[in-house]
Amino acid sequence: MIQVQNKINASIEKVWDLWTLPEHIMNWNNASADWHTPYVENDLKAGGKFKFTMALKDGSDGFDFEGIYTKIEKFSWIEYQLLDNRTANVRFENSGDHVKLTETFEPTTKDSADMEEQFCTAIIQNFKKYVENFKE
Repeated sequence: MIQVQNKINASIEKVWDLWTLPEHIMNWNNASADWHTPYVENDLKAGGKFKFTMALKDGSDGFDFEGIYTKIEKFSWIEYQLLDNRTANVRFENSGDHVKLTETFEPTTKDSADMEEQFCTAIIQNFKKYVENFKE
């Protein structure tokens, strides 16, 4: 299992909404400036499906990140299974003025675990930056 985490300086409500609402996911779900997420569908409930299309902005590469939610505890826990049967979860720990976000997931067999950890760390860092700079 791979685990990445970050401390987000914002309320739990803001962190939860920006993590789960499609219009926000499209703005932070990338590991570098040359990638983007042009399409998001997110049915946030147990049994609900999600699909995030991640692509290079020049159109030369891309993939769909998709699966089914297996457990949702609002402001606390999201658990899901990807289409290839790997599992993952995201934990939100509320500390008032900040939220500790921890994502744990099974790596693929086609990419190195180090590369996957770096990729996910970059996305979580981008999320932190997005949340902390987001003006409501």
